Amino acid sequence: MSQITHRVFMIRPKHFGFNPETADNNTFQSSETSLSQDRISELAIAEFDALVDALRSNLVHVDIIEDSDTPAKPDAVFPNNWFTTHADGAVITYPMYSPLRRNERREDVIDEIGKRYNVGRRYSFEQYEEENEFLEGTGSLVLDRENKVAYACISERTDVKLLNKWCVLQGYEMMAFHAVSDGVPIYHTNVMMAMGVDFVVICLDCIPDEDERTKLLMAFERTQKKVIEITTGQMNAFAGNMLQLATADGRSILVMSEQAFGSLNKRQVEQLSSLTQIVHVQIENIEQFGGGSVRCMIAENFLTTQRR
Repeated sequence: MSQITHRVFMIRPKHFGFNPETADNNTFQSSETSLSQDRISELAIAEFDALVDALRSNLVHVDIIEDSDTPAKPDAVFPNNWFTTHADGAVITYPMYSPLRRNERREDVIDEIGKRYNVGRRYSFEQYEEENEFLEGTGSLVLDRENKVAYACISERTDVKLLNKWCVLQGYEMMAFHAVSDGVPIYHTNVMMAMGVDFVVICLDCIPDEDERTKLLMAFERTQKKVIEITTGQMNAFAGNMLQLATADGRSILVMSEQAFGSLNKRQVEQLSSLTQIVHVQIENIEQFGGGSVRCMIAENFLTTQRR
């Protein structure tokens, strides 16, 4: 089982903007601007296209899915929260904290994926929304796919009972912990932690419990992951929201935003560059108004292609 893939899904947004429902517990969002809503949407589309171009120029296959016009979905650019794909053919959809974001789940998208790729199993967790229990895809779950370990910081958007159910379903070891910033639980694991083939980027400073930190470090040592620490300030610049991908010619790249890259010090850049190629793209408007970065914009595709 591979940790990284050279195929991804991305959704080009039609109505990107600030979502007050997600801002309730996403401290990375900001609505302060003199820009009009139309201009914010235009800038987000341009940033989206720039990321697609950067991925394709590095031989990553990108399947672009167009956002549906209605209902308006301000966070549609972040598909990794509502579905995941897996090498065993599984496609899983997830319960979302924000009622507005639940509109992003589209069966026509799942059907189209099934026409292009081999889907063997389909699982749905969204019924747990009725019980106010949430698990937001690879926002909640940072997966070590090769060693089958699921890392997750518990928050309003990551319910420990659902996490356990997911791990039983997929045969993963559960590594749950708590992470905070300024006393507030961090809403998604993937803003403070990124998993690569042979490394992990993580903000250990935001994990207050010493025993939990120790267990994580022991797990990284056991799975032979080089630990690259980032500070809370770097996390707030989205330095934890990176994603390593394969390329069609056998390389690997680590994709991040320009803001994230700019926050890294020389030593961190050297460490990462010795392990993979760094690719960085400017997406400042998506980061400011959406409260997510590059990793959030990419849904990895681990399915095999349909035979023609």
